[in-house]
Amino acid sequence: MGRPPDPARRERTLARATDYVLGHGLAGLSLRPLAAALDTSPRMLLYDFGSKQELVAAVLAEARRRGATRLADHLPAEAGSPEERLRGIWAWISAPERAAFVRLFFEVHADGLAHPENYPQQAEAITGWFPTLGAAFREIATGPDDTVTPTLVMAVIRGLLFDLTTTGDRHRTDRALDRFCELIRN
Repeated sequence: MGRPPDPARRERTLARATDYVLGHGLAGLSLRPLAAALDTSPRMLLYDFGSKQELVAAVLAEARRRGATRLADHLPAEAGSPEERLRGIWAWISAPERAAFVRLFFEVHADGLAHPENYPQQAEAITGWFPTLGAAFREIATGPDDTVTPTLVMAVIRGLLFDLTTTGDRHRTDRALDRFCELIRN
Protein backbone atom coordinates (compact mmCIF):
# COMPACT_ATOMS: atom_id res chain seq x y z
CA MET A 1 0.00 0.00 0.00
CA GLY A 2 1.36 3.41 -0.98
CA ARG A 3 2.09 6.31 1.27
CA PRO A 4 -0.98 8.53 1.93
CA PRO A 5 -0.81 12.10 0.57
CA ASP A 6 0.69 14.67 2.90
CA PRO A 7 -0.99 18.04 2.24
CA ALA A 8 1.42 19.87 4.57
CA ARG A 9 4.43 18.55 2.64
CA ARG A 10 2.80 19.58 -0.64
CA GLU A 11 2.23 23.12 0.70
CA ARG A 12 5.84 23.37 1.91
CA THR A 13 7.08 22.11 -1.44
CA LEU A 14 4.82 24.56 -3.28
CA ALA A 15 6.14 27.48 -1.22
CA ARG A 16 9.75 26.51 -1.88
CA ALA A 17 9.09 25.78 -5.57
CA THR A 18 7.47 29.21 -5.93
CA ASP A 19 10.52 30.84 -4.33
CA TYR A 20 12.74 28.89 -6.73
CA VAL A 21 10.77 29.92 -9.82
CA LEU A 22 10.67 33.54 -8.69
CA GLY A 23 14.44 33.43 -8.40
CA HIS A 24 15.23 31.45 -11.55
CA GLY A 25 12.27 31.94 -13.88
CA LEU A 26 10.43 29.28 -15.85
CA ALA A 27 12.60 29.15 -18.97
CA GLY A 28 14.20 25.74 -19.13
CA LEU A 29 12.65 24.62 -15.84
CA SER A 30 13.41 20.95 -15.37
CA LEU A 31 12.18 18.71 -12.58
CA ARG A 32 15.62 17.28 -11.72
CA PRO A 33 17.34 20.60 -10.88
CA LEU A 34 14.17 21.86 -9.18
CA ALA A 35 13.92 18.70 -7.07
CA ALA A 36 17.61 18.93 -6.16
CA ALA A 37 17.19 22.56 -5.09
CA LEU A 38 14.21 21.56 -2.95
CA ASP A 39 15.93 18.53 -1.40
CA THR A 40 13.38 16.15 -2.85
CA SER A 41 13.11 13.92 -5.90
CA PRO A 42 11.39 14.41 -9.26
CA ARG A 43 9.23 11.42 -8.35
CA MET A 44 7.98 13.16 -5.19
CA LEU A 45 7.23 16.34 -7.15
CA LEU A 46 5.13 14.29 -9.55
CA TYR A 47 3.49 12.45 -6.64
CA ASP A 48 2.50 15.74 -5.01
CA PHE A 49 1.48 17.63 -8.16
CA GLY A 50 0.60 14.98 -10.74
CA SER A 51 2.60 16.47 -13.61
CA LYS A 52 5.10 19.18 -14.37
CA GLN A 53 2.32 21.26 -15.92
CA GLU A 54 0.22 20.99 -12.76
CA LEU A 55 3.25 21.95 -10.66
CA VAL A 56 3.88 25.02 -12.83
CA ALA A 57 0.18 25.96 -12.65
CA ALA A 58 0.26 25.66 -8.85
CA VAL A 59 3.47 27.73 -8.65
CA LEU A 60 2.01 30.47 -10.84
CA ALA A 61 -1.23 30.51 -8.84
CA GLU A 62 0.82 30.79 -5.63
CA ALA A 63 2.93 33.62 -7.06
CA ARG A 64 -0.25 35.49 -8.08
CA ARG A 65 -1.81 34.85 -4.67
CA ARG A 66 1.29 36.17 -2.91
CA GLY A 67 1.37 39.24 -5.11
CA ALA A 68 -2.32 40.04 -4.63
CA THR A 69 -2.15 39.44 -0.88
CA ARG A 70 0.95 41.57 -0.44
CA LEU A 71 -0.49 44.36 -2.54
CA ALA A 72 -3.79 44.26 -0.64
CA ASP A 73 -1.86 44.29 2.66
CA HIS A 74 0.24 47.20 1.44
CA LEU A 75 -2.71 49.41 0.51
CA PRO A 76 -4.81 50.97 3.24
CA ALA A 77 -8.37 50.25 2.17
CA GLU A 78 -9.92 53.56 3.15
CA ALA A 79 -7.01 55.97 3.11
CA GLY A 80 -6.17 58.43 0.40
CA SER A 81 -7.51 59.34 -2.99
CA PRO A 82 -7.52 57.03 -6.03
CA GLU A 83 -4.42 58.92 -7.20
CA GLU A 84 -2.62 58.24 -3.92
CA ARG A 85 -3.56 54.57 -4.09
CA LEU A 86 -2.35 54.37 -7.71
CA ARG A 87 0.95 55.93 -6.70
CA GLY A 88 1.16 53.48 -3.79
CA ILE A 89 0.56 50.52 -6.09
CA TRP A 90 3.18 51.80 -8.53
CA ALA A 91 5.76 52.42 -5.80
CA TRP A 92 5.15 49.00 -4.32
CA ILE A 93 5.08 46.92 -7.51
CA SER A 94 7.92 48.73 -9.27
CA ALA A 95 10.26 48.50 -6.28
CA PRO A 96 13.50 46.60 -6.99
CA GLU A 97 12.61 43.88 -4.48
CA ARG A 98 9.64 42.91 -6.65
CA ALA A 99 11.72 42.59 -9.83
CA ALA A 100 11.66 38.76 -9.72
CA PHE A 101 7.86 38.72 -9.56
CA VAL A 102 7.61 41.24 -12.42
CA ARG A 103 10.05 39.27 -14.61
CA LEU A 104 8.10 36.05 -13.96
CA PHE A 105 4.84 37.84 -14.78
CA PHE A 106 6.16 38.95 -18.17
CA GLU A 107 7.86 35.63 -18.87
CA VAL A 108 4.60 33.77 -18.34
CA HIS A 109 2.59 36.20 -20.44
CA ALA A 110 5.07 36.02 -23.33
CA ASP A 111 5.24 32.23 -23.21
CA GLY A 112 1.46 32.07 -22.86
CA LEU A 113 1.03 33.96 -26.11
CA ALA A 114 3.21 31.43 -27.92
CA HIS A 115 1.93 28.37 -26.03
CA PRO A 116 -1.56 29.06 -24.63
CA GLU A 117 -2.11 25.33 -24.09
CA ASN A 118 0.51 25.46 -21.31
CA TYR A 119 -1.43 28.15 -19.41
CA PRO A 120 -5.11 27.22 -19.44
CA GLN A 121 -5.77 29.68 -16.62
CA GLN A 122 -3.81 32.59 -18.13
CA ALA A 123 -6.87 34.87 -18.04
CA GLU A 124 -6.98 34.46 -14.26
CA ALA A 125 -3.60 36.20 -14.08
CA ILE A 126 -5.46 39.28 -15.28
CA THR A 127 -8.94 38.91 -13.84
CA GLY A 128 -7.68 37.69 -10.47
CA TRP A 129 -6.55 41.25 -9.71
CA PHE A 130 -10.00 42.77 -10.37
CA PRO A 131 -11.31 42.48 -6.78
CA THR A 132 -8.19 44.15 -5.33
CA LEU A 133 -8.05 46.88 -7.96
CA GLY A 134 -11.83 47.35 -8.02
CA ALA A 135 -11.82 47.95 -4.26
CA ALA A 136 -8.85 50.30 -4.49
CA PHE A 137 -10.49 52.42 -7.20
CA ARG A 138 -14.17 52.19 -6.27
CA GLU A 139 -14.53 56.02 -6.29
CA ILE A 140 -13.77 56.18 -10.02
CA ALA A 141 -15.49 52.90 -10.93
CA THR A 142 -18.93 52.92 -12.52
CA GLY A 143 -20.27 50.42 -10.00
CA PRO A 144 -19.46 47.23 -8.09
CA ASP A 145 -19.44 45.11 -11.27
CA ASP A 146 -17.15 47.49 -13.18
CA THR A 147 -14.30 45.51 -14.72
CA VAL A 148 -13.28 48.28 -17.12
CA THR A 149 -11.67 50.50 -14.47
CA PRO A 150 -9.49 47.69 -13.05
CA THR A 151 -8.63 46.69 -16.62
CA LEU A 152 -7.48 50.22 -17.44
CA VAL A 153 -5.49 50.63 -14.22
CA MET A 154 -3.86 47.24 -14.72
CA ALA A 155 -3.06 47.99 -18.37
CA VAL A 156 -1.31 51.25 -17.45
CA ILE A 157 0.65 49.67 -14.61
CA ARG A 158 1.54 46.62 -16.71
CA GLY A 159 2.66 48.80 -19.62
CA LEU A 160 4.79 50.99 -17.38
CA LEU A 161 6.26 47.94 -15.65
CA PHE A 162 7.16 46.42 -19.00
CA ASP A 163 8.78 49.70 -20.04
CA LEU A 164 10.67 50.03 -16.74
CA THR A 165 11.82 46.39 -16.79
CA THR A 166 12.97 46.67 -20.39
CA THR A 167 14.61 50.10 -20.34
CA GLY A 168 15.40 50.74 -16.67
CA ASP A 169 14.21 54.34 -17.19
CA ARG A 170 12.66 55.02 -13.79
CA HIS A 171 12.41 58.79 -14.33
CA ARG A 172 10.39 58.55 -17.55
CA THR A 173 8.07 55.79 -16.30
CA ASP A 174 7.43 57.70 -13.07
CA ARG A 175 6.58 60.78 -15.14
CA ALA A 176 4.23 58.72 -17.29
CA LEU A 177 2.46 57.57 -14.13
CA ASP A 178 2.24 61.23 -13.07
CA ARG A 179 0.50 62.01 -16.36
CA PHE A 180 -1.98 59.17 -15.89
CA CYS A 181 -2.71 60.45 -12.37
CA GLU A 182 -3.51 63.85 -13.86
CA LEU A 183 -5.98 62.18 -16.23
CA ILE A 184 -7.84 60.29 -13.52
CA ARG A 185 -7.93 63.40 -11.35
CA ASN A 186 -9.97 65.25 -13.99
